[in-house]
Amino acid sequence: MRALIQRVSTASVEIEGETTGKIGRGLLVLLGITQDDKETDIEWIVKKISQLRVFRDEAGKMNLSVQDIQGDILLISQFTLFADSAKGNRPSYIRSAHPDIAIPLYEQTIRALNTVLDGRVSTGIFGADMKVSLINDGPVTIMLDSANPGL
Repeated sequence: MRALIQRVSTASVEIEGETTGKIGRGLLVLLGITQDDKETDIEWIVKKISQLRVFRDEAGKMNLSVQDIQGDILLISQFTLFADSAKGNRPSYIRSAHPDIAIPLYEQTIRALNTVLDGRVSTGIFGADMKVSLINDGPVTIMLDSANPGL
């Protein structure tokens, strides 16, 4: 499971002209799922996302988590995070999980984050053509990968 995380002052997602998710200060999380991901990957990524200290404290140091600031999360499914562009110019997405595997894991991730963040998680719609808007605060952008925790 891979998450590209951006600290934002605001973010939203629109599908066919309708806003389906919108947050204020918090994290925009693009989530990619592989066919090998399990519930343990969800547990790891949810803990890392919710406890990642990327918000400034009173001294101006990045020392607070989204939990600490009672921020929001906008979670967007993003199969292209596992693109393989080693050969040619057209990326392969063979490592990305098929919807029958990815959707249940995505939905479990939403539930787990909502539990940790008291329901402060907004989403897009899995597999939809989405328009994501954000104001990256910092900018701060971090990649997490449950198969490669040191990434």
